[in-house]
Amino acid sequence: MSMEKQYSFWGSLSPLGGLSGAGLLIMTSARLSWAVTTAGSLFWVYGLTALTFSFMTSKTGSVKFLPARSQSLFTALASFFGSLYLLMVWLLCPFAAFEVLLPLLLVPLFCSTSGMFARIVPPKENQYIDIFEHVSESVSQAAVLAVLIIAFSIVREPLAYCSLSLPGTGSGMVTIMYFTSGAFFPIGIFAVSAGAMLLLGYFIGLYQYGKNLFSGRY
Repeated sequence: MSMEKQYSFWGSLSPLGGLSGAGLLIMTSARLSWAVTTAGSLFWVYGLTALTFSFMTSKTGSVKFLPARSQSLFTALASFFGSLYLLMVWLLCPFAAFEVLLPLLLVPLFCSTSGMFARIVPPKENQYIDIFEHVSESVSQAAVLAVLIIAFSIVREPLAYCSLSLPGTGSGMVTIMYFTSGAFFPIGIFAVSAGAMLLLGYFIGLYQYGKNLFSGRY
């Protein structure tokens, strides 16, 4: 398999290769609690959307009256599962859902534009569809973006707020680690989007170097 076809991490459309997940990365990486909540939504929406749509498109699918090959249906399924996840988070912790309301609303759109629809729908009507393959590919794609968001937030939140947090409690998040000013000095610029872009640019540079090193260009 060529390097360009390894979509999940090294491909040109991957979250780092093509910056397809840069919006979510910037918005949710300020706090680890936001990153964890958004990562759960990525797994939930990508996995269930791929599973449901693959089943409806396959020959074993019993629902024949729906336009299973429609991009609009794929987007509607992603939006449904995204709304269901938001409802569950809202019932468990309303403030946590409110803090990441916009990113959770954007996850179905990222799923719809991720290219999964084109890979699930076969070019021919009688072509066999491997449901497990499509679901695993979709989950791996969500996993890459989720891990990147969490890893980036673990670096960014201590630099910006001198702490690490997880979703929970009535206030929306609970601080699990706090660095005193004598041990760790917060850099407020990383709390805003401009600072996040600077930090992201540094990691993208490391990514490009590793990609070229892995492909033998160096």
